[in-house]
Amino acid sequence: MPTATEPQLYQFHDWVFRFQAAQAKPSRLLIVMHGWMGDENSMWVLLSKLSSHYAILAPRGPQSVPQGGYSWREIRPNTWGNASLDELSPSAEGLLAFVNEWSTSAGVNASQFDVMGFSQGAAMTITLALLHPERVRRLVVLSGFMPENSEFRLSHDRLSGKPVFLSHGRQDDLIPVEQARKTLSLLRNAGAHVTYCESDTGHKVNNECLEAMKMFLAEF
Repeated sequence: MPTATEPQLYQFHDWVFRFQAAQAKPSRLLIVMHGWMGDENSMWVLLSKLSSHYAILAPRGPQSVPQGGYSWREIRPNTWGNASLDELSPSAEGLLAFVNEWSTSAGVNASQFDVMGFSQGAAMTITLALLHPERVRRLVVLSGFMPENSEFRLSHDRLSGKPVFLSHGRQDDLIPVEQARKTLSLLRNAGAHVTYCESDTGHKVNNECLEAMKMFLAEF
């Protein structure tokens, strides 16, 4: 049985996901995306005490990882490191097609939604917003990075005016904090309205930034 922090598990076509319906109206959909080697269970620890107006969709990445868990890009040996926009785009397009079809069948309004991602899922969050800015209302980018080769789409004002929450740890040994600072600069130069939380922690979200994230998402 799912726990209080892991709502019901579903499958729709090829997608496996957990979904928690909103408890209050008006409601808005929040899509949360796990990191490398994560799954549909990974993000729920960050989601307690969010606004009851949020319906939460946590999909499993479409690519299985040999060591366990799942990924948002095709596994190619000896190509570790930051994923590019081109590598993440197929999963982003597939995810949006799934959301469109599933939301219609489930009666969930997904005409516009908020997106949150951790690590590789944070790069997916940015990818989805760059590909379909008209669908993404606000972004939460946790311990992530700007996908490589994003400059062309950033230069076309696709994120202008978008609210973004960006969080990173100064002790992160997987994705150095310098990447977050670069992402911050790129997003602000692209016209996004960025709330930045940097903390003295590793590859995770500490309590200070978690509370700041909840305040950001409370601006419903």
